[in-house]
Amino acid sequence: MAVGGKAALALLLCVMVANTVEAAVTCQMVVSSLTPCASYLTARGPVTASCCNGITSLYKAASTTVDRQTACKCMEQAAGMVPGINLNAASSLPGKCGVNIPYKISPTTDCSKVQ
Repeated sequence: MAVGGKAALALLLCVMVANTVEAAVTCQMVVSSLTPCASYLTARGPVTASCCNGITSLYKAASTTVDRQTACKCMEQAAGMVPGINLNAASSLPGKCGVNIPYKISPTTDCSKVQ
């Protein structure tokens, strides 16, 4: 293979790896997406457009089973760190933002079973 072909192949692989890494859901992404929802989750305000934007972008980012399980685990961890969180508000939040997730947001959800 010519040097130019090897360079093009290397560049293509780098782009593919970068896109794969970008798509993975992280706890930092989950927390960042949910931060605008904090006042609603602690009964101090309404659901805002920025909250729903975060919910929607997180929903779109969690495109694989692993991503959805990661998001589930991170939400459980984050909920434990927010004093005064209203679990009913957390459970109703996706629906209020027009997002339908296939599991209940609850401390009792088994994230390993999320598909």
